[in-house]
Amino acid sequence: MTDILLEMRGITKTFPGVKALSNVNLKVRKGEIHALMGENGAGKSTLMKVLSGIYPYGTYEGDVLFEGRRCQFRDIRDSERLGIVIIHQELALSPYLSIAENIFLGNERARGGVIDWGETIARARELMDMVGLDESPNTRVMDLGVGKQQLVEIAKALSKNVKLLILDEPTAALNEHDSENLLRLLKTFKARGLTSILISHKLNEIVQVADAITILRDGATIETLDTARDEITEDRIIRGMVGRDLKHRYPERVPNIGETIFEVRNWNVYHPLQPDRRVIEDVSFHIRRGEVVGIAGLMGAGRTELAMSLFGKAYGKKISGQMLKNGKPIDLPDIPAAIRNGIAYVTEDRKNHGLILIQDIKRNTTLGKLRKVSRHGVIDERREIVEAEGFRQRLNIKTPSILQTTMNLSGGNQQKVVLSKWIFTDPDVLILDEPTRGIDVGAKYEIYTIINQLAGEGKGILLISSELPELLGMCDRIYVMSEGRMTGELTRAEATQENIMRLMARMEGDIRANGH
Repeated sequence: MTDILLEMRGITKTFPGVKALSNVNLKVRKGEIHALMGENGAGKSTLMKVLSGIYPYGTYEGDVLFEGRRCQFRDIRDSERLGIVIIHQELALSPYLSIAENIFLGNERARGGVIDWGETIARARELMDMVGLDESPNTRVMDLGVGKQQLVEIAKALSKNVKLLILDEPTAALNEHDSENLLRLLKTFKARGLTSILISHKLNEIVQVADAITILRDGATIETLDTARDEITEDRIIRGMVGRDLKHRYPERVPNIGETIFEVRNWNVYHPLQPDRRVIEDVSFHIRRGEVVGIAGLMGAGRTELAMSLFGKAYGKKISGQMLKNGKPIDLPDIPAAIRNGIAYVTEDRKNHGLILIQDIKRNTTLGKLRKVSRHGVIDERREIVEAEGFRQRLNIKTPSILQTTMNLSGGNQQKVVLSKWIFTDPDVLILDEPTRGIDVGAKYEIYTIINQLAGEGKGILLISSELPELLGMCDRIYVMSEGRMTGELTRAEATQENIMRLMARMEGDIRANGH
């Protein structure tokens, strides 16, 4: 009897003008954690959508065999009935419903058309125990952190008698602690015989947990590595993904740092819904021309809240403190004022707050400063096309046309459109909040190159990242935040993962009285 649970043979999927998958093959053994890797746009998500029935039988070429049987899924319910369950990067939970209600949403425990709440709560507790979720089943999902919401999604999958669990970037939005918990859980499931397919751009996680690794590039299968037999290194995986060696993960830059361009003094911000809760407390920092300054901190440290409060008071109440640009105080009461004063903010949530996904690349590129392509309040389409095409070429946005709908781009290319939008506003200071989240190593390198180019032009860069290697590889100085306060400042020479982690964990009572 074969130990192959899933086999996909010769899968080819074509969209208008684009061949997304070309003769892709995949074999997954029972009880293994099988990693699926590739650059954004390589075809990973498309392949999983074929497998799960989101792209139904007849819309692609090739065969899907599960437990030795040929499958012709009409929709996602067909695949779930056989025990194939996919958890997408954007969690499909209803925030206003309880954990128990979300676990059984669409799969209710009912008798005679009436929900059996006793069975619902009891079964929910069993599933929550299996994933290590120590909460009341009646807790609303909106009251949980992202890490615990991810566990609710997994409990929901387990309720469907899952045999093959597909996780698409499950740790992209998680902090290090929650990521480690999730990876431990996958190993526990493996010990119980559950098979998983893991899509992730985090090479260290893949090397840590995967039994096999299939690499896709440009919609085709490059190779499948067996971690028990093959020598697995991050460099080998990268070579398979991008088709070349990346000798340096971070492009080299010789800093040309000038005078202070942006300074924040004694910045305080209160929670918008809890007026007595101070979220940012007496924060001070500065950025010089041509300098990349990082902000490190654990989830909940206040980094995004700080960034948004600076950018036209987009977050918070009772904001106080002083902002200076080129040594002169500036007041940014709203986002248009921030843009006029040369401040740009690239949000960590590109899909909801960075882009209008149903609009084309052209319109998204010019959206931040439409007056640059307008005459007497009317958009000059020709100028808009010239500007957008210029950014497409400059940032190497991989698309056949700037008229392409933005939602059809890969994550890395969407991120380049967001950067285009804000570079188009002619900023002097760019605040970049998790600019490489959820994108692959090749696209990351391109984003890093763009950041270095902007610094080389004399702009001040504030880089917020949860990935410590990224901060260490890119930044000239690093500030560390904990519980809404700055706990330290490190030069490039002082910055190590150990020093940063020590400052991240420092409690308020331990903060040095040194003005940081």
